[in-house]
Amino acid sequence: MRRVSVPTPSAPFPALEAREIHQSFGELTVLHGVSLRVQPGEVVAVTGPSGSGKSTLLHLLGGLDVPDSGEIWWAGERADILDTQARALRRAGRVGLVFQHHYLLEDLNVLDNVMIPCRLAGQGDTSRAHALLSRVGLSGREKSMPEVLSGGERQRVAVARALASGPAVVLADEPTGSLDRANATTVAALLVALAREEGAGVLLVTHDERLAGYADRALHLLDGRFTEEAPVYG
Repeated sequence: MRRVSVPTPSAPFPALEAREIHQSFGELTVLHGVSLRVQPGEVVAVTGPSGSGKSTLLHLLGGLDVPDSGEIWWAGERADILDTQARALRRAGRVGLVFQHHYLLEDLNVLDNVMIPCRLAGQGDTSRAHALLSRVGLSGREKSMPEVLSGGERQRVAVARALASGPAVVLADEPTGSLDRANATTVAALLVALAREEGAGVLLVTHDERLAGYADRALHLLDGRFTEEAPVYG
């Protein structure tokens, strides 16, 4: 398997670590002291029913919000104490994000969409983006606009974008939830294979047993707490 050139993740630190995360919204406590680690090259699934706190946890881990208390570390650097601007700049280089919907910018072509985190992180070389697009089967589509892509192609662009800056960890929130079974299988396999190849940790937030089956281990979140390690399906 051909490797895409990327800076080595900041080993020997975990790719991602959360320590005793608490989060409330008004009177509602959503997370009760959640802790986890994702090592470089490891794929971890977080499963649990709707309303268990999965998406809230992922947003905190990705620095899209900060917890009421606790610590979040990206490749050995504490993220939750950074101000909003500094956190966004660090996220561009340390964290890749893939959501259920691709969130491509419709007025940018495929290559420019993939390059967004690179440019935020101060990286202007497009060779890595070209290589990633080739790996996800979209070589020659760099100048295409999102409107001409299928749903599966759009999500493959989102996978390439998530890996473009060489992040330490990729956070994926139901990344195949909007796709049919065939495209979901293709996208999930690509995401996991590329991340593992590059030594990036992956945290998959999902209720889909098929997607959890790609993980090395799965954690079950219930009522804002990890209850036990769930079985990995496959």
